[in-house]
Amino acid sequence: MQLLVNIDHIATLRNARGEGYPDPVEAAEVCEKAGAAGIVFHLRGDRRHIRDEDVYRLKKSVKGALDFEMAATEEMIEICNEIKPELCTLVPEGREELTTEGGLDMKKVYDDFNNRVFPKFKGTGIKMSLFLDPNPEDIKLAHKLGADAIELHTGVFANAQDEHSRKKELIRLKEGAELIHEFGMTVNAGHGLNLNNLPLLIEEVPHLHDISIGHALVSKAVFWGLDRTVKEYLRIMDQAYNE
Repeated sequence: MQLLVNIDHIATLRNARGEGYPDPVEAAEVCEKAGAAGIVFHLRGDRRHIRDEDVYRLKKSVKGALDFEMAATEEMIEICNEIKPELCTLVPEGREELTTEGGLDMKKVYDDFNNRVFPKFKGTGIKMSLFLDPNPEDIKLAHKLGADAIELHTGVFANAQDEHSRKKELIRLKEGAELIHEFGMTVNAGHGLNLNNLPLLIEEVPHLHDISIGHALVSKAVFWGLDRTVKEYLRIMDQAYNE
């Protein structure tokens, strides 16, 4: 199990004033030096945070895993194939949403992904991941498509308003992770995770490989600094994993 830090909101802060700082590439370097296994970024169509120049600089700078989150548009496919990250995670993208609000609906996208998207990544060496809710039918279609990994959407768990809802979603995530593992795909997870809810996720959900954390980590770093914050997440992950 390893931590990948999403540095999108470092870029959000930079873009708020139109200045050149804080630099998301410098942030990525700090995170890796603190022990993060890699970096996640989402290049959106409207470039609201990460920009094209950031992508190319991150490719040169990041020493560990680089996870390119993107909508399956022709523009993004071309950029992704040019920089060749270790992992490409396909996500749904709504122009008006503040952040990704749920997993892909595989019934809607399967034919397009099978006929147009996945063939364009064949032979590139890029591992393909899909951002999904823990729905068995979506997971089965992802396996049929030939995905290498699935990133489970943990937002419903993270935002649960009561214990019953939280436990119900944890059961779904656990069963989803077991099915993903059974199919031979890598189990990743992300969205809404923080210092408080991460231990419970690790305790209850098996086979976790990459855990992607961005907003909560960057927010805490405003007070603690990136180095300390990354190290605290790593400490919690190690403690929870070994208990």
